Amino acid sequence: MRALQREPLRFYFRVTSQFGHMVRVRAFPGIYLYQVTHPKDIERVLVTNQHNYRKPDVFVTPVSKLAGKGILTSDGELWLHQRRLMQPAFHRSKLAALAQVMAESAQTAAERWGSFASKNAAIDVADEMMRLTLKIVSVALFSTDISADADRLGHAVRETFEYVSFRMNHAFSLPESVPTRRNLRFKHSRRLLDEMVFSLINERRQTGEDKADLLSMLLAARDEDTGEGMSDQQLRDEVMTLILAGHETTGAALSWTWYLLSQNPEPRSRLQAELDQVLNGRSPAPEDLERLPFTRMVFAEAMRLYPPAWGLPREAIGDDTLGDYRVPAHSLVNLSQWVTHRHPDFWEKPDEFDPERFTPERSEGRPRFAYFPFGGGQRLCVGNNFALMEMQLAVPMLVQKFRFHLMDGFQPGLDPLITIRPKGGMWMEIEHR
Repeated sequence: MRALQREPLRFYFRVTSQFGHMVRVRAFPGIYLYQVTHPKDIERVLVTNQHNYRKPDVFVTPVSKLAGKGILTSDGELWLHQRRLMQPAFHRSKLAALAQVMAESAQTAAERWGSFASKNAAIDVADEMMRLTLKIVSVALFSTDISADADRLGHAVRETFEYVSFRMNHAFSLPESVPTRRNLRFKHSRRLLDEMVFSLINERRQTGEDKADLLSMLLAARDEDTGEGMSDQQLRDEVMTLILAGHETTGAALSWTWYLLSQNPEPRSRLQAELDQVLNGRSPAPEDLERLPFTRMVFAEAMRLYPPAWGLPREAIGDDTLGDYRVPAHSLVNLSQWVTHRHPDFWEKPDEFDPERFTPERSEGRPRFAYFPFGGGQRLCVGNNFALMEMQLAVPMLVQKFRFHLMDGFQPGLDPLITIRPKGGMWMEIEHR
C-alpha cells in the first residue's frame, strides 16, 4: 500500500510487467485490489458485464466531498436521469454551434501568448491550458466567462484535487470535521469554488433568461412524477462536476501535448505543415476537422501516453470471471489506461510518440480497449466529443503562430492526482513563427 500511495503509476506498471495482465494486490489484510490490463477483460468490466460493476465507495466517498452527487459519483436511476438530461447538450449539432466560442477563446490565448513572445518570456503552458479550457467550458456550457479569475480558481481546484486524492489513498485519515491543516485548506478552497458555482446559478435564476446552454437545460428540467425542478444543491453538484471535469482533464491533456511536440521535432513539423496547408493562418472550423487527419492523430497519441484520467476504479457487485481468474463479489478492480496504453503486447515501441500508429492501416486489428482515454460502456465520458473538438479547434491556432521549446534544464514530473498533471508545471519559451 505504501508503494501504491507514493508512486501509483510506477507501481501499477511494475506489477503488470512482473506478473501479467491480471494481478491481485493485497492492499490491507483481507482487502484485495485486482489490477486488470487486458483489453478483453476491460471490455467485460465496462461493456459486456457492466451491470455487475459500480464505482466503489473508496472513490465515490472522497470525490463526493467535492462533486457531491453529480454525474461523476451518482449511480442507478439518479445517474441515468442526469445523463439523459445532459446528453443533448453534447450532441454533434450542438458542438458545431460552440465552435466559434472555442475559436474565440483560442484567439484570446494567442493574443496573450503574443505579448509573452515579444518579451522572450517563459510561460507555464500547463497554467495557460487550464486558463484556456476554463474559459471554453464556462462560456460554452454556462454562457459566463470565469477565466478572469483563473489563477485563484486554479489554485482552489489544485488544492481540492490533492485532498480528494489523499483521501482515496488514505482510507483511515482523520475525518473532515477535525480541524487539521489539510482539512481547513480543503474547506477554504471548496468554499471558493462553491461561491463561483452558486453565483452562476443564482444569477440565472434571477434573470430567468433561457440562453439555450446546459445551465438553462438543467434549470428547466422537471421531475416526471412531482414536476419539481432541481434544487440549488443538485444544480451545484452537476455544474461543479462539469466545470472541474471539463477543464481539468482537457487542460492536462493539452499540457502534455505541448510537451510531446516540443520533444519530437519531426511530428511537430508535420503538424505545422498540415495546418499551414489547410488553414493558412486562419482559425479552424468544424468542417476543417476531416481535412486535418494528422492533427487528430497527434491528440490521440498524446492521450495514449498521458491519458486525461489514468485509472478507472470499479467494485464487483457479484462474482465474476476475468480471463482465467475468479473475481469475488465486492472486490476492487482497477482498470489503468496508463498501463494498458503503454503495454508492449498492444503497442509497438509503446514509449515513443508516434501519431501515425492511429492511421486506419495500423489501427486495424488492435483490440478495442487497448485504448480507452474516455472510459467506455454506458459511463463513457459524456463530454468526450466536446473535449476532442476543443483540442482540435483551439490548439492549431497557437501552433500556427508560435514556436516553442522547453526551458533549458527543465523537465516536468508526473503528478497523478485525479488527472495526470505535469508536476512543477510545463515551462516553455515561445517565439513568433
